[in-house]
Amino acid sequence: MDPSDSADIHWISSKEILAKTSISRATLNNYIKMGILPRPVFKRAGTGQKGTKYIGYYPESVLERIEAVKRLKRRGNLMEEIARRFKGMDFVGESRHNGHAEEAFSPKVRSLKSDRSSKIDGKGLELTIKDIYSPAYLVNNNFEIEWINREAEDQVFDKSVSSIAQLESRNIFKLFFSWEFHDHLRNWEEIIAFHMKVIKSKLPMNHITSLYHGISEREISLLEKMYDNEIAFPEKSINNFHINFVTRDGSIEYYQVYTVFFREGIFFVYVPANREIHFIMDFLSSREKVINELLRQRMPSLVSLCVIVADLQDSVKISAELLPGEYFELINNLWKTLASSFEKYYGIYGKHAGDGMLYYFIKKPGSNYIMDAIYCALELRDKMKTFSNEWKVRKGWLNDIYLNIGINEGEEYFGTIHSASNIEFTALGDSINYAGRLSDFSRFGTIWTTKNVINKLDQEELKKISFGIRRKEHEREIFIQNSFARLIDLLDTTDKQHSRFLDIAALPITEIIDRI
Repeated sequence: MDPSDSADIHWISSKEILAKTSISRATLNNYIKMGILPRPVFKRAGTGQKGTKYIGYYPESVLERIEAVKRLKRRGNLMEEIARRFKGMDFVGESRHNGHAEEAFSPKVRSLKSDRSSKIDGKGLELTIKDIYSPAYLVNNNFEIEWINREAEDQVFDKSVSSIAQLESRNIFKLFFSWEFHDHLRNWEEIIAFHMKVIKSKLPMNHITSLYHGISEREISLLEKMYDNEIAFPEKSINNFHINFVTRDGSIEYYQVYTVFFREGIFFVYVPANREIHFIMDFLSSREKVINELLRQRMPSLVSLCVIVADLQDSVKISAELLPGEYFELINNLWKTLASSFEKYYGIYGKHAGDGMLYYFIKKPGSNYIMDAIYCALELRDKMKTFSNEWKVRKGWLNDIYLNIGINEGEEYFGTIHSASNIEFTALGDSINYAGRLSDFSRFGTIWTTKNVINKLDQEELKKISFGIRRKEHEREIFIQNSFARLIDLLDTTDKQHSRFLDIAALPITEIIDRI
């Protein structure tokens, strides 16, 4: 039986490998010895093949790995480093047979064992993101790269995209207008036009001018022209498109580009024209698996964000006064009541201990993340008044239910933390810590923020909100509009709890009162 007829794996002989990759047999043997390639499966030679009794065969996907090794070597990686990269990786179609394993090609053997035993449509071992040795990247709905492999960095962008911390600087069009990209590919305008075709359905034309910070008039003009000329890709399961790379030395590389639309963005995979695509197609067809892997592996990014931390006041007291079932009902109803406000203002849920809430508002082109956070907080406060009254009527008690809110803004690393069953967004830094501390400081449903947040607003935005400090003068409370105070100046020094705020005592803060 010819190996190429196998229903499970497409096989290729060592002779064909040497011819297609131009490596020597000594190099091939060295790759096997170093664990970069699997050991071959041997099949008895045919009657017309003289001079040898057995011929070594490999899964055809070894061609991708050999090309990956070549690219890594061109980038200056030592063979020991390259071998470590592939160490421990399952190889698609890798045989566990030893010696003369002609039975490996038998139709009775439909599943070659490996650590990943699951299959896709009975057509071979299941692929993962790590098994894609062709250029691939995930672009989010702001057209910023959130995941990219080394092959894409090397062959498409000719730079280390993953080392760019600022998410906005990973905007795909900003990268395409860089001098590195223009120097790398002579037909860079064709590549940009292709991407415009793909993302056009997600990009209103009037958003082109604010696509990324620093976009020039020349760039806007070119993108608008392409927008008018290109027909948008349909957002169906999988699209494909032929594209060529004309490199700086004039050579041409041919690719079939596959695009998959997800709610979270668009996934691009470039398959060299001379490569088999059935493994890739099987993988891309498993949409849920693909996006889950991409989200788990996307790069942490340095972003500007606003954060809301909202804690339920006296939650321990409320819990003590309710039956366990009622308390959980109260908390679940609270989340349900407030969820639409976070969604309305584009808040992203973050994990927060206890009965409180933590949401992130990310700076995006064309959005106002700070005002979104402020308006969201004010809306939460209004909803809490109604929620509290409903529970007063239900329980016949006098308790008011308050959600104490702290808001802060800053530039922090934002990413995901994942477990076996869940993916959570998180940001690290003082911006989040200060918002949490202000939530602790807040009482009776007040909304506190830092001077830093207010300073980020322009004059028109400042006219839309009321903020300031309440002070007591001669036994009466007065409100000083558009003012701030150090947190220590607002503390009750007779309260034993005040000492826990001493580390942020000098922080200038203000209370947000209402919309105007």
